[in-house]
Formats: sequence, C-alpha cells, structure tokens
Amino acid sequence: MRRRRFLPLTALMLTLGWLTGCAGPHYLQPDPKRSAQVPAAGTGQEVSVTARDAREEAVIGTRSGSAGSTAVIIVDPGELAPRLQAEAERAVRDMGFRPTRDSAPGRPSLTLTLKRLDYGRGDAPPMVGSASLVAVMEAEARNDGTTYTGSYTARRTQQYAVKPDREANQAMIEELLSNALDRAFRDPELASLLAR
Repeated sequence: MRRRRFLPLTALMLTLGWLTGCAGPHYLQPDPKRSAQVPAAGTGQEVSVTARDAREEAVIGTRSGSAGSTAVIIVDPGELAPRLQAEAERAVRDMGFRPTRDSAPGRPSLTLTLKRLDYGRGDAPPMVGSASLVAVMEAEARNDGTTYTGSYTARRTQQYAVKPDREANQAMIEELLSNALDRAFRDPELASLLAR
C-alpha cells in the first residue's frame, strides 16, 4: 500500500518540478549584427561613436504574456550595450570614417540608443500562441552645429504551437535587433551629416 501511495506522489513531484523549470526565466544574450549596406560618405574623418542601452529594466516581457508570470525574459542592458557599440563602430567604419570613443570639440559624433525592447503576447487564433516583439533605436548625428535624429522601429510577430525555448527566443530577439540596426545605418541622412 505504501508503495502505491508513493508512486503517484513521486509522479506529481516530478511533474511540478518540470513545470517549474519550464516557467523559469530566460536570460538572453543576443549579439545582433548589421547586414545592410551603408552609404559610403566618409574620407577617413574621425567620428566619435557612442552606443547605449537606455532601457530602465532588463526584463523585456514574459513567455506567457501575463504581467504576473515568473517566466520572465531578460536582456541585460550592461551586456547588450557593448555589442551595440561594436556594431555602431563597424557601421561608421564601413561608411568611410574612423570611429573613436573619445569626444572632441568640433568632431562629428554619432550616438546610437536602444530606447525600447519588448516581448509581449500577440493576437493568435485559438490553440495557437503568438509573440509580439518590438525594438526601437534612435540615432543622433551631430556635426558643425547641426543635429539629425532618426528613430527606427523593428517589429516581429511569431506564432507557435509550443512556447519558444531560450534558444528560439534569443534568435528572435537577435534578428529583431539586427533589423533595427539595418534600418538605422542605411539612413543616408546620418552619413551625409557626418561627412559635411
């Protein structure tokens, strides 16, 4: 009799442990890469380049879309900012400039800021899940007393029958951020102002 009582209890404990593991947080470490061509406007001028992640919280949403869920999705601003910095410097270099992290009076500058990164519940038919992702970046170019600011939004809606695992979520966020980088750095106004 004791053995019969023990088996259902063990199965229940294993099931609860599995569900708890599934509901745990996803710590993502996206490494976005720009793939779009950039305008070639520079002739080797130095440009001060700064990239920032201005989000106030590392949590970008939950896997269930419910605000009270413990299945949070986390992208640490401190880890993402250096990767954005590297891509901003690469874009400026590909434009024909020499990126530097130092600022100096009279030197053109470019500041890239991640303003928003959200992972929410999207609209989907019954029995199908959906994630709605949004990234907003801002690029500000300054040169010779003139400032140009552009805002670039990337969106993605992903439907699924089974909730995405950590790897799938990371791939989606990485692609979303890469799309936002592409939108920002193919803007000809940025390169034009930096080259003025």
